[in-house]
Amino acid sequence: MPAYATNMRLKFPILALILEAMTIVLYALFVVYDTGDAHDGSHHAEENSTHSGGPMTLYPMFQDVHVMIFIGFGFLMTFLKRYGFSSVGINLLLAAFGLQWGLLLQNMWHMHDGKIKVSIESMINADFSTATVLISFGAVLGKTSPVQLLIMTLLEITVFCINEHLVVGVLKVSDVGASMTIHAFGAYFGLAVARVLYRPGLRSGHEKDGSVYHSDLFAMIGTVYLWMFWPSFNSAIADHGEAQLRAVINTYFSLAACALAAYATSSLVEKKGKLDMVHIQNATLAGGVAVGTCADMDIQPFGAMMIGITAGIISTVGFKFLTPILASKLGIQDTCGVHNLHGMPGILGGLAGIVAAALKKKDGVSAPYQAAGLASSLGFALVGGLITGRYLRKRKKPKSVWLMAIIPRTKQRLKALLQTITKQETQSNKHLRGFPTISIYTTY
Repeated sequence: MPAYATNMRLKFPILALILEAMTIVLYALFVVYDTGDAHDGSHHAEENSTHSGGPMTLYPMFQDVHVMIFIGFGFLMTFLKRYGFSSVGINLLLAAFGLQWGLLLQNMWHMHDGKIKVSIESMINADFSTATVLISFGAVLGKTSPVQLLIMTLLEITVFCINEHLVVGVLKVSDVGASMTIHAFGAYFGLAVARVLYRPGLRSGHEKDGSVYHSDLFAMIGTVYLWMFWPSFNSAIADHGEAQLRAVINTYFSLAACALAAYATSSLVEKKGKLDMVHIQNATLAGGVAVGTCADMDIQPFGAMMIGITAGIISTVGFKFLTPILASKLGIQDTCGVHNLHGMPGILGGLAGIVAAALKKKDGVSAPYQAAGLASSLGFALVGGLITGRYLRKRKKPKSVWLMAIIPRTKQRLKALLQTITKQETQSNKHLRGFPTISIYTTY
């Protein structure tokens, strides 16, 4: 972290406590328990809210998603050899604040009697909103301070909730697994922030931007957890019954097909056919991302497998060839490769949803509106990310840091000037024998 990085000792605890205090006040004013009464909504959580059963029916799904957020994403980012503690630790920090802020903003569009009612379903969606930030975190991993990341969380979830309400609430887009509203949005928001925070000194890479055996092993733990629980992520908010069953089955087969495609493609593009752990850790998950939009649609298992294979190939090729181009040509240093795991597969999922809607694979879904939802998610992500990045970069260096940078140069110039004066005086006084010459010494 550079010398002018945000002061952790003061600014971080002050900001964290202020944000939490503000959140507590808002919860005291607006948030109550859900009594179980039927209510309508238009945000992502209640896109097709026909859940039946008791209030704890969705708790197993909630726990699966919760594990993905805190263990899956956290350990997936431990691949950096010198950033393991921060990957898991800051992941917990951002998720803890993000889920509180996300629940508030997601539900403000449909308050009942001036109150927000908390249920298991709203908690699932709070975790979903947090996922966008964790995806973006992967794009700026190791290049931002906790203060900057908390600010990014605050701003990104705000933009995410606006886009989500527009896409799902107004346009009535079907995106049950959130390929567009979470994965594509989070990836391109993070990439936009990374572009603004670009550091030319890292154009040719950094010695710490790499992995070792044990860090890759820890990252694989995150991969396995995400791979196992992704069917719950894509089906948690689907309608009970056939739609939810289809979401589980489609995600299940898409992930399986994607894994084989990722392994095969990795061996194909690497020298001597060796498998690259970066590909295995990430590209094997792309099928879950890509099938998200049409997970609950009647695309049949073979359709889900085709989406998974395509996602696995695209993701692996992206890690091998596209990530270096983004860094060297476009100035986008994508630390975790979120463009390959979430960005391109998210767009693929959006396109698959457009095709499925055109083929009438789900009632009440319009292909043009699906396309508008994808465009909206990308537009809000890029614009919101650029604005957020500019705000984070705008933070000026502390005065003490400027002095630390200026004083050494001033000392050098003053010392050179005094040495020149001393030399001139010595030469001019050589004829004054018997008289002491004046020498000026400086101690630095």
